[in-house]
Amino acid sequence: MNDLMLMQRCLELAALSKGNTAPNPMVGALLVYNDRIIGEGRHEQYGQAHAEVNCFEQVTEQDKHLISESVMYVSLEPCAHQGKTPPCAHRIIKEGVKKVVICNTDPFKQVDGRGIQLLREAGIAVTTGVLETEGAWLNRRFFTFHQQQRPYIILKWAQTSNGFFAPKDHSRLQMSNEFSTRLSHQWRRAESAIMVGFTTAMNDNPQLISRYGHGNQPLRIALDKDLRLPLNHHLLTQDFPTWIINQHKNEVQGNIHFVKLPFNEHLLSSLLAHLYQAQKLSLIVEGGAQLLNSFIAQNLWDEARVFVTPNVLHDGLAAPLLPPSKNVFETDLAQDKLHVSLNENNPYQFFPKL
Repeated sequence: MNDLMLMQRCLELAALSKGNTAPNPMVGALLVYNDRIIGEGRHEQYGQAHAEVNCFEQVTEQDKHLISESVMYVSLEPCAHQGKTPPCAHRIIKEGVKKVVICNTDPFKQVDGRGIQLLREAGIAVTTGVLETEGAWLNRRFFTFHQQQRPYIILKWAQTSNGFFAPKDHSRLQMSNEFSTRLSHQWRRAESAIMVGFTTAMNDNPQLISRYGHGNQPLRIALDKDLRLPLNHHLLTQDFPTWIINQHKNEVQGNIHFVKLPFNEHLLSSLLAHLYQAQKLSLIVEGGAQLLNSFIAQNLWDEARVFVTPNVLHDGLAAPLLPPSKNVFETDLAQDKLHVSLNENNPYQFFPKL
């Protein structure tokens, strides 16, 4: 085994926690003695033990004496601050491992090299940058949040083969097939928030939840400038945390938060600032066309996921049109075809999988 293989295992462990660690990153860790993995762990849930701690705890009693002669592999720099849990750098120093191999430096301002510094000051050898590009892609939500002070933004929609987004009368049309729908619902669990505009909220009455799998449900967000959504709409039920963005009031009614923002050219940037303050690492925007086009026009997007279906409309609303971007992935889902593009300004251009 070499450093690349072992770090790849760390990233695989980390990815198992997708959707469950925000606002923390996904992290995996290994302890290796003479090419034998004696412990492995991941950060499984926000507020619970970090990967390094779980890794140490997984070492068997008969192998504990080997820790001081082992190398720790970890996909993100060990934390150096007291948060929900004690600093992992201190635990590593206490355990006395001889070397730490790290994928990415943590961009969080309370860490950002301090964990590495603590390890080196304690006499522990440190190597960084192993599979750095792959690690940054895995934690692109976390990196974007801390480096750009906003959530990572994913645009998602379905369109007909001849470029229409919906019927002209805004009537509901199920464009994508069952496979595409299931995949879309799985995506929702990986994101911190999900958003639709007023027309979609009013006409489609969406629940904006994932009906498949287990775990995180994203914060639901809808634009409702003049508070016109009927009280019996799904988004106004108390089942899940929801923001109703409007221009009239700030008010909390159980799980429903009415958030007052100016409905002008600064609306989206104001919303993103609120999401940043609320520590939401990512936002998936699911419609309608006007809202999606607003994000595109203001260059407020990182990734676009577009389902092209075999449906044909002879008249309708034109689908959003992306500017020149990097097409990084295509696949068939029965008759649907999924296209994934990255904004040319997105620094995370490695694309192994979603």
